[in-house]
Order: sequence, then C-alpha cells, then structure tokens
Amino acid sequence: MAKHEDLPIPIYNNLEPVYGSSPEALLRIETLNSKFVDGFRRLPDVFARSPGRVNLIGEHIDYEGYSVLPMAIKQDTIIAIRKRREAEPQELRIANVNDKYELCIYPADPNQEIDLKNHRWGHYFICAYKGFYEFIRLKKIDIGAVVGLDVLVDGTVPTGSGLSSSAAFVCSATIAIMAAFDMNFPKKEIAQLTCECERHIGTQSGGMDQAISVMAKSGFAELIDFNPIRASDVQLPAGGTFVIAHSLAESQKAVTAATNYNNRVVECRLAAIVLGIRLGMAPNEAVSKVKTLSDVEGLCVSFASNHGSSDPGVAVKEFLKEEPYTVEDIEKITGEALTSVFSNSSTSLDVLRAAKHFKLFQRASHVYSEAKRVHAFRDVVLSDVSDEEKLKKLGDLMNDSHYSCSVLYECSCPELEELVKNCRNHGALGARLTGAGWGGCAVALVKESSVLQFIHNLKESFYRSRIDKGIVSETDLGSYLFASNPSCGAAIFKF
Repeated sequence: MAKHEDLPIPIYNNLEPVYGSSPEALLRIETLNSKFVDGFRRLPDVFARSPGRVNLIGEHIDYEGYSVLPMAIKQDTIIAIRKRREAEPQELRIANVNDKYELCIYPADPNQEIDLKNHRWGHYFICAYKGFYEFIRLKKIDIGAVVGLDVLVDGTVPTGSGLSSSAAFVCSATIAIMAAFDMNFPKKEIAQLTCECERHIGTQSGGMDQAISVMAKSGFAELIDFNPIRASDVQLPAGGTFVIAHSLAESQKAVTAATNYNNRVVECRLAAIVLGIRLGMAPNEAVSKVKTLSDVEGLCVSFASNHGSSDPGVAVKEFLKEEPYTVEDIEKITGEALTSVFSNSSTSLDVLRAAKHFKLFQRASHVYSEAKRVHAFRDVVLSDVSDEEKLKKLGDLMNDSHYSCSVLYECSCPELEELVKNCRNHGALGARLTGAGWGGCAVALVKESSVLQFIHNLKESFYRSRIDKGIVSETDLGSYLFASNPSCGAAIFKF
C-alpha cells in the first residue's frame, strides 16, 4: 500500500469528506462561487483548500533539520480558480472575498520579480505561481504558452496568528494552479515545493507549515521528519483537547524577518559553524559544509559521550560562551568575513546589516533541547501509562518548550507571556506560544471536560479588557479563541 506522503492530493466532487455535513461550509462555497461570477463573469474551473496548523511542540527547529509535531486545524484557505481563455488579456487577477484586501493584478509572467519592499497580500499567490513554473520546468513538463488566471481567495486562518495563514495560502494557491492545469503530484513533492515557493516572499521557511497543511490526516497530529519529508501519525490521548488563543499581537513574519525570524536562522547557522570548528573541523570546511545545527550534532554527541552523556548540549556549554558574540568575535573564529559566508543569501545579508550581536549559546541550547522534547512527546503518546498520566506529561513538555522559546530563543512578547500565564492559572495542563512567536497564538492542553469553562475564564481574564478597549469585538472572538481537534489536509474540489 502506498505511503500517505506518496499519494496525490485527494480530489472530491462534494464537501463531505473534508467538512462533513456542515451547512456553513456549503454556504461558504456557494458564496465563493457567486462572488467569483460577480467579479470575473465566469464560473471557476476548480477549488483547492489547505488548512492552517497549530504546532504542538518543536518550535524553530524545522529549519535546523529536526522533526516537529503539529496538527492541522479546521480553519483554512479555499481558492477558486480558472484559466483565462486565449481571447482574454493574459494577466493574473487575484481577488479576496474579504473587502479588506484589494484586487491585485500582475502580469502572467512566471519570471517576474516579487517587490519585497512593497508588501502586498497578492505576493503570496505569486510565490506559488513562480514555484509552480520552476517545478514543471525541472520536471520537463511542457504546458504550452503562459496563460492568465482569475483567482478568488477565502481564508479563515487569522493572519499574523502563528497558525500559518501564509502557508495555507501558498499551499492552496499552488494546488489550485496545478488543478487548473489538470495536474497532481505526490503530497511529499508538493510539501517540498510549497516550502520553496514561500521563500520567494523572503522568509527562510523550514517546511513544517507546508508539510502539515498538505499531508495532515483527520484525527491525528503528525510527526514530520525532513530530508526527505515524511509524516507519521500520532494519536493523541483521550480526554484532552487543544485550545488555541490569540494574543492579539500580530506576528508579521515577512515584515520583521531581518530582526526576528531570519535573524534566528542566521544565529543557528553561526552557532553550528563555531561548534564545528571548536570540535575539530577546519574553518573553511565548516563554513562551506555546515548549514544547520543538525549538521554538527554528531560531533557534539561524540564529545558528550567522552563525558558520560549523549546530550549535544554538553558541547554547547563547553564551546559556546553565554555572552553575545560580535561580528568580529565570529570572524576571528571562522577566519572569513561574515558577508562572504552568507554571500549567496540576500535575506541573511539583511540580517547582518540589522544585527548588533548574536546569541549563539542560547539559540543552540534551545534547538537541541527542543528537538529532544519532540521525540519525548511522541514517546509519551506511545507509552503504556494511563491517558491521564500521558496528558500531564505532555503538558509538562509544553511548559518546558515555552520556557525555552521565551528565555533561550527570545521569540515571545509581553502579550504571549500574559496569555500563557492566564492559561496555566485557569487549569491548562500545559501552555506555550506556537508558530514563529513575537505575537500570534498560544496553544493550551486542557481536559476535555473543562474546555467550555476554560474558554469562559480566559475570555474574562485576558480578553474582557481588550474587548472593552475595542482591540477585538466580542462577535469576532470565536476566530481568536477556540478548541480544535486534528483536521485533514489539502484537497481539490471539482463540482
């Protein structure tokens, strides 16, 4: 039997397999269809959907090559699409059902550059468009002359929430473009492709968000491994539910990349290079070969084993200083200017221009300890103890993860700290920031029997004052505070 990741994206002629018998989902598709006709005077050819996700554990380690453990959520992005006919102007017209997003028109040119200095919401579609054409060129598939596309987007994943609204958009866009050309490919190839697509927007994405959005299975979290991408089902213990709560601080990953997200990617690579050199690699070899902390884990573990341990953190404590490193400190060790180390990456050069110093000890300590927590989480799920005991242990691992994200990786913010503390005060077994951080959401593990009370208490203790100040309206709160069970992944609809 083919493995889950080797299967293509499922194609359905009704909504039931994805949404059950949901009247809201039916209304949503009907609205999308009629707005498409209003805007483009034609019916769409096909629809594609891809969900957001919540990462249960394993933050900021996918781009270091380590496994992560997310689940898909019910919120998703649906895209209606049609190929423009020969007689029509060949352009890309990208509209949104939400009036907040204005119509974006681009040339039908797969080689166009994306203007990263002027961020527009439609750029995410262009990421998918460019990536699709790069992919089929690589596969030597000829689809004839470039054609224009009419596109209508409907997203229910809150933006800037750390729930991967951008990946849901890029994945659904890529799959919609493929479906418009009557193409489909194995999920693992699409997961890899969509990760590369999103890099066109300027974030050095690690691939977790795209992998879970494409490969999720209803009822399961997934342990996602990389190089190559694989997904293993993780059946969460009975009696627990995950509640997702937005801090109402928006995380602008693409806009703040040089100081936040991409900065950490650079710090991790520098930590890995310095560790490689300290553990015996020649400086020029470390600079050319070491890209991630997983590349030097073997050396760290060998060092640790001589000291009676298997923990790579032993080498981190020995060879990286806790004080921040300056550019000069690191260049002394590498014997090479950092601008030449990162000469092939414009986003990394942006980081070097923005950064004053680099915290290598803290970043490496987080990555190695968080990578261990992911496997500990899975081991707890598979263990023989009672479900109640499992839930308690999973909660403890989530709490440890949050501490590491907050103190060692410094990707939290005051609103997230307040929210996580509130979750724990109201009985969450564990709570942590999820997603890139610097805003966005927290995820809390809560006993199923107390979910409604927990949500009510959180509403009063964290959201009430913000509702009173007009930061969020009471009617919209359901989009920002909700329980979710693991949802299914990407799908194509042809009605």
